[in-house]
Amino acid sequence: MTFTPLFALGSSEVILLVVVILLLFGAKRIPELMKSMGKGVKSFKEGMKEVEDDIKSSDDSASENKTKE
Repeated sequence: MTFTPLFALGSSEVILLVVVILLLFGAKRIPELMKSMGKGVKSFKEGMKEVEDDIKSSDDSASENKTKE
């Protein structure tokens, strides 16, 4: 049994995807789509960082409570 990564695409597949995207959205809308996708990724990363910080701070407070007892 072999494992193939989900996004293991060759150059021909990437070119085909670019052509399909150009046909679906047109050349003028692609920059708008990429900008909104970038904002979404940035927002997602900020949210993940906040969650990590919350978990870390709750772990720190929990360890402080254990040392006080």
